[in-house]
Amino acid sequence: MSDRHSPTTFTDINEAVGTDWESNTTPYERIWNVIIHTYSPLSADTVADTARTAPKTARKHLNVFADEGFVETTPGEHGSTQYRRSPESLVMEQASDILEHVSTDELVARIQDMREQLTEYQAEFGVESPEELAVSQTNQVLAESGGPQAEIDPERIREWKTLRRNLAFANAALSISTAEQFVDDDRRSTD
Repeated sequence: MSDRHSPTTFTDINEAVGTDWESNTTPYERIWNVIIHTYSPLSADTVADTARTAPKTARKHLNVFADEGFVETTPGEHGSTQYRRSPESLVMEQASDILEHVSTDELVARIQDMREQLTEYQAEFGVESPEELAVSQTNQVLAESGGPQAEIDPERIREWKTLRRNLAFANAALSISTAEQFVDDDRRSTD
């Protein structure tokens, strides 16, 4: 006799977890949870299905999120509206997370280190950005028409892109921290 479970057991588990999520959260919370993980545009109906709520409810909350700048809207098929998380809200979330875990002095030091690493990438490849490197490689291939080419490690390119992204988030966090200090200083001077 086998101790294996049938595939329907897992379907029941998934449904049980979904039902539990639905009973322990509000539609607003479920829609919020879906949209914070949505980077490609989705219809309100799709968000509603995933969030286990009505399309009308999803649309109402998504429009509020859009008004607040947390969600970005784009035109969909047949005049519908598509929703996805706005890039600005992601930057703010990342910057807030950085500020929660890193002191301003440590952040300044990390930014300096990342800038030095960025300069090293630029010197190593002889271009300003990974995108410029891709263009120069394409031009080289076309010019050489099949001659020997230097193979560039795709992992190095990913690391370069990740470094630029992390530097952008760190700079945003530092800007927010600096702005908060100005606001605090202004508040203290008026009290």
